[in-house]
Amino acid sequence: MSNLTGKSDSGVDEQPFVCDAPNEMKKAESWSGNLKYMLVGVAFGVVFVKAEIISWFRIQEMFRFDSFHMYGVIGSAIAVGMLSIFMIKRFNIKTLQGETVVIAPKKFHKGQIYGGLLFGLGWAITGACPGPLFAQIGSGYLVVLITLLSAVAGTWLYGYFEKQLPD
Repeated sequence: MSNLTGKSDSGVDEQPFVCDAPNEMKKAESWSGNLKYMLVGVAFGVVFVKAEIISWFRIQEMFRFDSFHMYGVIGSAIAVGMLSIFMIKRFNIKTLQGETVVIAPKKFHKGQIYGGLLFGLGWAITGACPGPLFAQIGSGYLVVLITLLSAVAGTWLYGYFEKQLPD
């Protein structure tokens, strides 16, 4: 079994861990260094709960076109994301570790349509997508653990069958 350094438990060199993401970190962070991310995540979860975007009823309102609430939240997130990407590219903003942010161009695959439909169906049925899942669990909706386990199983299945799926 190998670890992230590329050495097996017996100390023999193996192929190093390779990340498919285009922005590989050059500097490792300590566990204590990751505390800031945990605090931001907790704050983000509190905002999710207070804004009612983890509410199954709000999500059902959205899918039934009964309320603008969720569309306003999603639209605001898209606008903030677009502005953020523009600023990162325009001002060459660096990471907290001083690394250049590289935003790789995205290539379209028809599988994205199938994946989006499957994702939306799951979202409509369960009332949860990956972000609010953890806020729902943290709010005491423990039945959402089934949704989390299903999401993990789906991710694992995708990784397992990725090579056999059509482009």
